Amino acid sequence: MARLFGTDGARGVAITELTCETAMQIGRAAALVLTKHTSHKAKILIGKDTRISSDVLEAALSAGICSVGADAVILGVVPTPAVAMLVKKYNADAGVMISASHNSVEFNGIKLFAHDGYKLSDEIEEEIEALILDTPEVLTENLKNGTEIGRIERKETAADEYIDYIKDAVNAELSGIKVAIDCANGSSSATAEKLFTKMGAEVLCISSSPDGTNINDKCGSTYMENISDFVKKNNCDLGVAFDGDADRCLAVDESGELIDGDKLIAIFAKAMKEEETLKNDTAVVTVMTNIGFMKFAKENGISVETTKVGDRYVLERMKEKDFNIGGEQSGHIIFLENATTGDGQLSAAKLLSFYKKAGKKMSELASVMTYYPQILVNVKIKPEWKNKLDTVKEITDCIAKNEEKLGDDGRILVRESGTEPLIRVMVEGKEQSEINRVAEEIADMVKKIMV
Repeated sequence: MARLFGTDGARGVAITELTCETAMQIGRAAALVLTKHTSHKAKILIGKDTRISSDVLEAALSAGICSVGADAVILGVVPTPAVAMLVKKYNADAGVMISASHNSVEFNGIKLFAHDGYKLSDEIEEEIEALILDTPEVLTENLKNGTEIGRIERKETAADEYIDYIKDAVNAELSGIKVAIDCANGSSSATAEKLFTKMGAEVLCISSSPDGTNINDKCGSTYMENISDFVKKNNCDLGVAFDGDADRCLAVDESGELIDGDKLIAIFAKAMKEEETLKNDTAVVTVMTNIGFMKFAKENGISVETTKVGDRYVLERMKEKDFNIGGEQSGHIIFLENATTGDGQLSAAKLLSFYKKAGKKMSELASVMTYYPQILVNVKIKPEWKNKLDTVKEITDCIAKNEEKLGDDGRILVRESGTEPLIRVMVEGKEQSEINRVAEEIADMVKKIMV
């Protein structure tokens, strides 16, 4: 990997790209950087998802952490937000989650959390990265021996402590609700059934038998057909689905219709405004959020703050301006008063709580927002055209002409990918045929000039 840390930690094909050696070095470097201002013996938590490679990387990380004199606390299989929460509860110096989130089994990743439960800033990640890539001799110089070597402790109660935290945070009694849950054969397999049963719901779980190889395998929040079919066949009130590390949640109503992240945030924001708990009457979303959300917000007196794509940018805006809900279409939703990162099971528990209070069918609750048809076209461009999109008059004129045609009933977003030589053309509007035409026209113009 040319650069260790991407937008959400280090990630790659486990063992061959994200190697054991790299994991050990990340453990060493993270322990040194994140604990350099402490005088006590440092303590770093490690959680993992259910991938077959997670055990191997856990061992390598633990070895790295302990080799420079810090203690490693093994949490076992837990959701990513559990690591963030427990870092604060245990007064640890840092936390590590081993997971590649919604990616398939061959991938894995390493996400780092600071002592306050928030993901690391770019600056600290770059400092850790520089130690590994530029000055690895510093890591060797800091190796300990004898009684200075760190210890490994196993925390068998971590999953249960997380379950109790979510239950207490939502504080709702869910009896009378029949909910289906797709655990993606991932981290929520260790927590979801117990959590929602404790809260009083009738719980039916699918994809909750991980074997190390089946995480995200045609299941979970990236494969909503399963939960949709299951809800209809079993006459459930609603269904929720998580990704591999359970920091995302999507839902379906009683008819199996998808309720994506945009609709979930709309449901939450409206309920919170009615309860007078929506801070500054504002929700934070990204530029990819459906235009239907903007119209919903205007109709309900809710202000919208828009950020770049990425949950870290949503979180930054929430912290900066004191907002308490934000998220993405993918179902990564942050309730800042309860969590420092997106939490799928917290979102699901909040959804069930609002559902019970409303006394309506889930489809009625989701009707607060009308979803506009959306199309996304990716165009691969030549590398020499990178960062030059806004300078091409033919393309900007084409966009402006079509924006005028769509008017207030549509939206065009043309942006360059941050990771690949791609131009992404996103168009929304009332009529599918019209947005298809617009997207094709703009994409053809990009191809004509930049390909």
